[in-house]
Amino acid sequence: MDEIRKIPPVTRFLCGSSLGVTLPVLLKLVSPYRIFFVRQLVTQKFEIWRLYTSFFFGGSGLQYLFEFVMLYRNSDQLEASVTYVGRSADYAWQLFWAACAILGMNLPLHSFLHARALLVCLTYLSARLAPPGTQTSLWGLLTIPVVYFPYALIAMDFIMAGPAAAATSVTGAVVGHLWWWGVHDTRAMRSYSVAPAWLSNWIDGPRRPEGATSSGGVHVVPPRRREEPGVAMGHTWGSGQRLGN
Repeated sequence: MDEIRKIPPVTRFLCGSSLGVTLPVLLKLVSPYRIFFVRQLVTQKFEIWRLYTSFFFGGSGLQYLFEFVMLYRNSDQLEASVTYVGRSADYAWQLFWAACAILGMNLPLHSFLHARALLVCLTYLSARLAPPGTQTSLWGLLTIPVVYFPYALIAMDFIMAGPAAAATSVTGAVVGHLWWWGVHDTRAMRSYSVAPAWLSNWIDGPRRPEGATSSGGVHVVPPRRREEPGVAMGHTWGSGQRLGN
């Protein structure tokens, strides 16, 4: 549990949700039809949980293992690096709106699952924020610049699962681009990307006043008050006696 607690909170939530939704289906404890997103069941029968579970069912086999590792690495890289370090609430807030945008873009596509789109979204953002010249490897077979990695995922979806799967992944790349462009590049949506106070207090704890830092940082110490002539500072301990008297 101590090792699990070392994982940043939003990344821990994403990975825990993926395991919590996928494993019961693989163990045949839950029918996969209970977790798919079906618009009519959500709006008419109020099966609201489908909004959540459709983002975290990762499939099965070796592909799910790779995707789970990618989800952990990309999210941990964002949350534990300079980008969102100490700002997990802002990351969660932006991730929530990114998921809403993915869901909205997939409504015309009638997509049942959105885990792949979310993964491509986080991969796109992580690739854009990576240092220039960073490269990555595709299963140890081909080395490409990391900025092209999301497009490689879309191409593989097209080859392995067809145009419909690729279209769903494209929505994740589009949302990831808007996220990067609006929050980190032009900062056009910067004012809307800050988490509300209740979410910040819940995830990050109360915000410290300006000028205060956590332990290990730079501590601001107010200057001492100048001693005025004839005014004693601190405690008055009496006149005392000189040694030897």
